[in-house]
Amino acid sequence: MIMNSDEKKEKIAQLISKNILVSPELLSEIEKNGYAEVSPEGLILEEGKKEQKEDCPETTVPPAAAGSAAVKVLSSYDKKPQKRGVQDFISYFNSRYSSIEKLLTNRQGLSNLTSIGRIKGRPSDNVSFIGAVYEKQATKSGNILLSLEDRTGSIKAVVNSGKKDVFETAQELVHDEIVGVTGSIRNDILFVNALILPDIMANSFLKKSPYEGYAVFLSDMHVGSEMFLSNEFERFIKWICGNQGTEQQRAIASKVKYLFLAGDAVDGVGVYPNQQYELSIKDIYGQYKACAELLSRIPQRIKIIICPGNHDATRISEPQPPFSSEFTSALTKLPNIITVSNPSLVNIDSSSTFPGINVLLYHGYSFDYYVANVDSIRQKGGYDRADLIMKFLLKRRHLAPSHTSTLYIPDAEADPLFIDAVPDIFATGHLHKTSVSHYRGVTLISGSCWQSKTPFQEKLGHKPEPARVPVVNLQTRDVKILKFGSD
Repeated sequence: MIMNSDEKKEKIAQLISKNILVSPELLSEIEKNGYAEVSPEGLILEEGKKEQKEDCPETTVPPAAAGSAAVKVLSSYDKKPQKRGVQDFISYFNSRYSSIEKLLTNRQGLSNLTSIGRIKGRPSDNVSFIGAVYEKQATKSGNILLSLEDRTGSIKAVVNSGKKDVFETAQELVHDEIVGVTGSIRNDILFVNALILPDIMANSFLKKSPYEGYAVFLSDMHVGSEMFLSNEFERFIKWICGNQGTEQQRAIASKVKYLFLAGDAVDGVGVYPNQQYELSIKDIYGQYKACAELLSRIPQRIKIIICPGNHDATRISEPQPPFSSEFTSALTKLPNIITVSNPSLVNIDSSSTFPGINVLLYHGYSFDYYVANVDSIRQKGGYDRADLIMKFLLKRRHLAPSHTSTLYIPDAEADPLFIDAVPDIFATGHLHKTSVSHYRGVTLISGSCWQSKTPFQEKLGHKPEPARVPVVNLQTRDVKILKFGSD
């Protein structure tokens, strides 16, 4: 189609009105051929052809200045379900014990390690061993009495309240966690001098990408709930497409390369009693279809990494496998979606000169237990302080150190909830409250939610903080929290 000069001017004005940059190359093509639209790849299309939804044209969001989005899944549980027996539980706990024992063996303060079986009945002023917490109770004199065990036996241990640092550590101990212990033996009672956790090593270094690029962290969309905040999520879509926000905020949107969704993409069906009365979409297929429609509007250059949560259509026992196509085909067929298990370890932004940044992704179902059972977490904010829970778990190198803190699959070969490799970013959700912190070189991020307060949360006194999005600059490791709510 050949246009006259007035038609060409009008067409250029139309493109500018749509925020499409009219480059010299595009102007030349219009002059020559009268072509009128631009595809997401920047190619010239014939009049009338459209490839992108009008509310989120890719052409308004230029690709990141340098470095393409690179995603490597380092760890994602994909073993097929099988029958489990008592021996599987035994092997599972032995595997966990061995993994943490290996971390503690060379720690300062645990020299001349021995076993509980060798020290019982032998008075000594200096013993050290590695044991699991079987029982914990306060004594009438204000001390803490522990029952510790290893593969060779068990022993009672007293932590004196006068030893402040040791006593504070003992106060935070939970059942089944594994610690290093030093002390003296008298009458088959261990008097504890030190408790050593399998903590991550002190590190102030933050691994940084050579290129400016951003990772966005979401969680708990709860699509299908009557309380789903569609207007707020619409604002988020407009921002990430470059159509909303300040000039600086739009510049950040243009360089977003990764989006992590830490579980509970949908509200689910039958998750709790009478849930059907709180659903706007009452079948699971419809919920995932609606979720997919929302995520499909995010520019395809952005890689979306998603793990399940306790509301999603998969088993609730951890590790939860990646989404199957049986219920979630509308979601999993999106070209930029990468599904992983809960938990999982994902490497992003690697190149020939940069090893990439490792992200530990975990929905956070075990968090409720530690809010309820660790006094220091509860007293300092509880559900409002996801960062305290995450720090607590990193210190124990495990996402659910207590047997009853989450439902789990007893894998006889290895414990998938053991934190083996120390991540650069630890990202979670579940609590519906945003939190950002740093601990020994690890950035701790708790995602927000896209659901207003439910009647159940109101009963428990939860105070959700919806529609907030942590955004990490991978080049500086700075974190901004963007707010899309009405407050």
